[in-house]
Amino acid sequence: MNVPELNRLLKNVGVPGTRQMANRVAQMPGSIDLTLGQPDFPTPGSIRNRVMKAVEDQPMKYSHNRGTLELRTAITEFYRKKYSADYNPDDEVIVTNGGSEALDTIFRTIINPGDEVIMPAPIYTGYEPIVTMLGAKTVLVDTTDTDFVPVAEKIEAAITDRTKAVLLNYPNNPTGAIYPKETIESLVKLFDRHDIFVIVDEMYSENTLDGTHHSFTTYPEIKGKLLAVNGLSKSHAMTGWRIGWLLGSDEMIEKLTLVHLYNTLCASMPSQIAALEALTGAADAPVEMNAAYIERRNYIYKRLMDMGLDVVLPRGAFYIFPSIKEYNESSFDFAVELLEKAHVAVVPGSAFSKYGEGHIRISFATGMKNLEEAADRLEGFLRGKKED
Repeated sequence: MNVPELNRLLKNVGVPGTRQMANRVAQMPGSIDLTLGQPDFPTPGSIRNRVMKAVEDQPMKYSHNRGTLELRTAITEFYRKKYSADYNPDDEVIVTNGGSEALDTIFRTIINPGDEVIMPAPIYTGYEPIVTMLGAKTVLVDTTDTDFVPVAEKIEAAITDRTKAVLLNYPNNPTGAIYPKETIESLVKLFDRHDIFVIVDEMYSENTLDGTHHSFTTYPEIKGKLLAVNGLSKSHAMTGWRIGWLLGSDEMIEKLTLVHLYNTLCASMPSQIAALEALTGAADAPVEMNAAYIERRNYIYKRLMDMGLDVVLPRGAFYIFPSIKEYNESSFDFAVELLEKAHVAVVPGSAFSKYGEGHIRISFATGMKNLEEAADRLEGFLRGKKED
C-alpha cells in the first residue's frame, strides 16, 4: 500500500530520552524508576472533591475559548499577589491543556520558517521538536560553566537578525537551577533593548526549594513581548489533569486565542474546576510537597557527593544532574548499563541537548525508600565500574 508523504520535518524529531528510558524500565521488573518528572503525591483531596461534586451538580459544557472568567481571574490574582504583576483576566490570559499546549500555541503563533529561537542549555526535551517541525532553528547557549544559570552577555551574543524569541525554563528541568534576581534584572534590560519575544516556562515556580522565585511578569517594561507559561502539574500533583495557562499582552492574547481555539477549542471543564480549587482552596498544597522534596534533595545530594560525583545542588524542581564524565562513556550508554546491571533508571544528559552530555538526570519525585535503595544500587554500580 502506498502511503502519502508525511511532513518532511518529522524525520528530524524522535522520541525524547526521558520516554526512551521510561519505556525500557517498564520492561524490567524490579527496577527503580527515577526518570519521569511526575510527583508521587496524590492530587489534594479538596481538588478531587470539588470536581466530583461539580460533575454531579452541573453540566460539563464548553467554556469560553480562553477559559472560565472565574479561573482566569484566580490566575491573574495569583500573579498580582505574588509578583505584583498586572494582567487583565478578560483579555490577557488563556487557560490551556497543560503547559505543553500553551507552548505549542505560542510557537505556532509567532514562528515562521527560518526563524531562530535561543534556549539556554541543558534544556527540557519538549521545546526543540516543536521549533523544528515549524521549520525554525534552535540556537543553544551553554550554561554548564555558570552552574546552569544563563548569562545575559552570552544570550545577547547569540542574537541575530533571524532571532524571533528567547525561551527560558526555570526552575530548570533537568538541572534544578533557579535564577537569582540579579540574573532576571540583567536579562530584562537585555530583552528591553531587542525586538524579540521572551517565552518563560515557569512550571516549577511553586517548587522553588531554596530562596525565592523571581518572575519576569513583575517587569512591565517587557510585558508587550513577554509570553509566560505556567500550570499546576508539578505544584499540585496534577500531571494527568492537563491544565495550564499562558499570559501575554491583550494584543498577543488575541492572536494566540485564534491558534488555541482551532487546536483545542477550550480546556477541559472538570480540569478548569480543579484548577480553580487549586488556586484558591488548595493554594498551600505545594508547601507540604516541597518539604518532602527538600528532604529527598538533601539526601540524594549528599549520597552523590559521597560517591565522588561532581554535582550542583538543585534549588528548584525535583531533579538533580550529576556529572558522570569521569567514567569516559556517553551518558546514554551509562544510563543503559545502570538500568541493565543495577536496575536503576535515570535519563541520559544527552536527552537535554549536547550540553547535557556527560551528566544523568535523577528525579527525586519518588519516596525515600525508593531513593535510598536506588542510591545504594548506584553506589554499588559505580564501585564495580572503578574495579573493572
